[in-house]
Amino acid sequence: MANETNTTTLNDLVPEIIVEAMFQAEERSLMAGLVKNYSLPFGSGKTIDVPIYSAVSAAAVAEGTDLANTAISTGVATLTVGEVGIMATVTDVARDISTQNVISDVGRLFGEAIARKQDRDLTALFAGFSVALGDGTTAMTAAAIFQAVAQMKALGLDPSGISCVINPEIAYDLNSSMTNTYAGLASDSSNEAMRQGYVGTLAGIPIYETSNVVSTAGDSVGGVFHRDALGLASLRGISIEPQRDASLRATELVATAVYGVGELNDTYGVGMSYDSSISN
Repeated sequence: MANETNTTTLNDLVPEIIVEAMFQAEERSLMAGLVKNYSLPFGSGKTIDVPIYSAVSAAAVAEGTDLANTAISTGVATLTVGEVGIMATVTDVARDISTQNVISDVGRLFGEAIARKQDRDLTALFAGFSVALGDGTTAMTAAAIFQAVAQMKALGLDPSGISCVINPEIAYDLNSSMTNTYAGLASDSSNEAMRQGYVGTLAGIPIYETSNVVSTAGDSVGGVFHRDALGLASLRGISIEPQRDASLRATELVATAVYGVGELNDTYGVGMSYDSSISN
């Protein structure tokens, strides 16, 4: 029979879907590499409890004096995983007449969409930090970054685990404040901002810009945070599955991931609420 559906042809395309989606997720995802990651084994339920130990202090003791017991207690942060997904139906005609590899293109879009969703779920937690700088009406300056980092260091946190993530429009004002409104200044940070268009590090921490810190009319809440402030629990990474719909003469492509995000330690992060001068 002419124009018969060829499942072998479809199977040849499936590996391309998986490779493309996984690459895009890794390439475009930022936050997963900056927070604590946990894996849930299959069959372990939907939640994971993370014990949080309180700090303890040692004290001087006189010779021959018995030590008193120090109670050790823990709190618990619970991360609950849920499923996110997206589906598209690609008809045989669309697949066959396109000059592009439609299946591969859809796989790329799926990878981007799921990675973007995961990043936005994590950056949305910045607004939940109890300590915040800015009131959402002023532009960010370098001084705000130094202040937030100072508060993190005052807690005794390892600076190598601290990062800053902000919206690119907020970063514009940060760069502007460091370069005297984009005129050169005699400093390495200023020169780097002028050459590269961003500040690689400031106050000893990396500065990341991403549109996945969602902005509303220029207002957004970024974060300066230690890795231990936020958690990402994953039960299953990106999974892409084709399903043939013979009567429709099409293939359904379904992408899903199962993960959960949450705050682990509220004091380990500072929300950065500022307004962009270039967005209304």
